[in-house]
Amino acid sequence: MATTNVLFEVGLEEMPARFLAETEQQFRNRTEQWLKDHRLTFNEIKTFITPRRFAVQIIDLASKQADLEQEVKGPAKKIAVDQDGNWTKAAIGFTKGQGLTVEDIYFKQINGMDYIHVKKFIESKSSNQLLPEFKDVILSMTFPKNMRWARRHLRYVRPIKWLLALNNNEVISFEIEGVTSSNHTFGHRFLGQEITLSDPLKYESLLLEQYVIVDSNKRKEQILAQIKDLAGKHNWHVDIDEELLEEVTQLVEYPTVFYGEYSDDFLIIPEEALITSMKVHQRYFPVRNKEKVLLPYFIGVRNGNAEYIENVVKGNEKVLNARLEDALFFYQEDQKKTIEENNAKLSKMIFQQQLGTLADKVERVTNSSVAIAKLLKLTEKEIEQVNRAASISKFDLVTQMVDEFPNLQGVMGEKYALLFGEDEIVAQALNEHYMPRHANDKLPASTIGAIVSVAEKMDTIVGCIGVGLIPSGSQDPYALRRQAMGVIQILTERDWAITFEQILDMSLNQFQESNFELDKNVEANVVEFIEGRIVYLAREEEIAPDIIKSVTHEKIGVVSHLMKKAKLLESKRQSSDFKEVHEALGRVINIANANINQTIDPSLFENDSEYRLFEAYQSIESDYRLKMTQGEYQEALDQLESMSPTIERFFDQTMVMVDDENIKNNRITLLNHIAELIYLFADFKIVEWKQHF
Repeated sequence: MATTNVLFEVGLEEMPARFLAETEQQFRNRTEQWLKDHRLTFNEIKTFITPRRFAVQIIDLASKQADLEQEVKGPAKKIAVDQDGNWTKAAIGFTKGQGLTVEDIYFKQINGMDYIHVKKFIESKSSNQLLPEFKDVILSMTFPKNMRWARRHLRYVRPIKWLLALNNNEVISFEIEGVTSSNHTFGHRFLGQEITLSDPLKYESLLLEQYVIVDSNKRKEQILAQIKDLAGKHNWHVDIDEELLEEVTQLVEYPTVFYGEYSDDFLIIPEEALITSMKVHQRYFPVRNKEKVLLPYFIGVRNGNAEYIENVVKGNEKVLNARLEDALFFYQEDQKKTIEENNAKLSKMIFQQQLGTLADKVERVTNSSVAIAKLLKLTEKEIEQVNRAASISKFDLVTQMVDEFPNLQGVMGEKYALLFGEDEIVAQALNEHYMPRHANDKLPASTIGAIVSVAEKMDTIVGCIGVGLIPSGSQDPYALRRQAMGVIQILTERDWAITFEQILDMSLNQFQESNFELDKNVEANVVEFIEGRIVYLAREEEIAPDIIKSVTHEKIGVVSHLMKKAKLLESKRQSSDFKEVHEALGRVINIANANINQTIDPSLFENDSEYRLFEAYQSIESDYRLKMTQGEYQEALDQLESMSPTIERFFDQTMVMVDDENIKNNRITLLNHIAELIYLFADFKIVEWKQHF
């Protein structure tokens, strides 16, 4: 079959850099789906993206669809044929809708019932007929934010400036919001010119001549290579921040790397602030020497060639030096106020309208932190450190440096605390209590920091959920999901022998004592919310939701223990040998009746299997409970497994639900005692073991 090469390009005003990677992937996916839906085969798809365009190249596209013979199912025979054997209106209407007649009907049996069928031949269309419909792919694109322009009705990421659409050397004709497709595209906004294409395969090379590298991977490779050359020439070390690299790649069409310098007077500013100024505000790469000491240089990426690069360098140096001049001023001014003076200002800063000021929040967090520290039986000195760290945890929020660089909250708290002579452990906790700040971020390294972090996050979660600010969809203004995952991750890593419910009670008590009114269902809502986050995190470790539900059937408990049990059960589920154990434990739970609560009376046993089960229970009961308390779950589960044959023998030889009430209740009581042990581990009824066998 003959093939052609096809190219579509959408030219726009500059798109935000953060949109580009997802837009390119979406365009590829939608193109592939469109070709599949239209039964058009091809050899290869290439996608391209820059701030001003996204494009797709379809190489060796079939010149027409494959013919299709489709079997179509109609109504049942009893509906399609009347009592006299004539076709009903239903049958006639069905065939007419398929462009056929009743002469084309045949019967086919499905699940014991006859249905009428027809074979419908769909004649192929040429790609020339179909390609104008690709307009629908362009219009179907979605973006995080859209806009309208002029008097247009279309909402799109940015105004469409041109449309390039070629099938070999022929223009594919269509129009979107007054822009008609053509064989023209445009080079770099300042360095390039208009291009007329007659061959889709020359798209990339012709744009390169006009200072546009349309392949984002090639732009990234060029940036990396140029940075490496520059670093090697000056004997520098440059940390490549992947997010920054991705951003600058998507900000330019033709990258040229350059370097500049700033006054070494600014090196007295904490390097976190210097790096933030360079990375976040200016999109520069910081420079270090081989010993990783920060140097007064930066590396930037220009959108253009090397012509007049010295002017570009001077302009960037001027901007950065001015920004760092401000940072130095803020840094010096902040040191003129004490921690206590800053802390006093928190009483005038609202945390949340219904939850009081930041000073109120700090008081609650301090009390909760101290309560957790006491529960963990920390030393008096450690409790004092927890108290101090929590009580000054937010003082840096009123500093000028944090006002200018919000992402440095906690970081500047630690820096200033050390300058003011605070204990190093306390200062470290001021930074750590914000951790983890984002997915895959590190957790607090110190016990003091971990305690304050958990207390602070729980205060936010409980308070916000308590006043109805429960996250829904993409709406999560107080980042409660991230805060909850932080709590779970810290409790899991720390392996503290305190339950989540104890920590929750501490936070709830603080709101009650402070006379902040929360929803009456706040406790249940918080537990449900945390369980949802546990399920989410467990999926990343390939632990299924039913396993998590089975180990939280009564309460969340000690979070680290919960995760240990869940991992163990998930591993056991992969073994067919454990299926019999699960079934035996499940039989106990199914018959156990919590309403029957009495002492086991061995004198009422009627057969050997009852004695053996009672003995098996007695032999493990005390040690099993100890192992569960100590978190030795493999050993505890081994003990439950050891009872499995005895349980099966009991059910094979013993009728539980007999007429004699005393004997029946005694047997149920025995099962109740065993079920109590099983429930300490998990509710095995919830686990869907059969799906794996």
